[in-house]
Amino acid sequence: MSIDIKTAAHVAKLARIKVESKDLPALAQEFSAILGFIEQLNEVDVEGVEPMVSVTPMRLKRREDVVTDGGIQDKILANAPDAREGFFAVPKVVE
Repeated sequence: MSIDIKTAAHVAKLARIKVESKDLPALAQEFSAILGFIEQLNEVDVEGVEPMVSVTPMRLKRREDVVTDGGIQDKILANAPDAREGFFAVPKVVE
């Protein structure tokens, strides 16, 4: 994929980077090189390869996904300056 100068200028504007017009061709060429590398990575067969969290083989510590702190709604709402119908009540901000 090739990036033209107009697209490079647009990306620089979106990124809020000031790029002089004389530097836009080089920037467009760099963007094209980056996208070419990404397209090259898409060609790699990763079927059956597990995601890695590190370059060294290690397992993440896992825990069971269970609720451990539920059932204390009354205690939590006791700290609220204004609670109604089991929820925190806040003043209206937008009119």
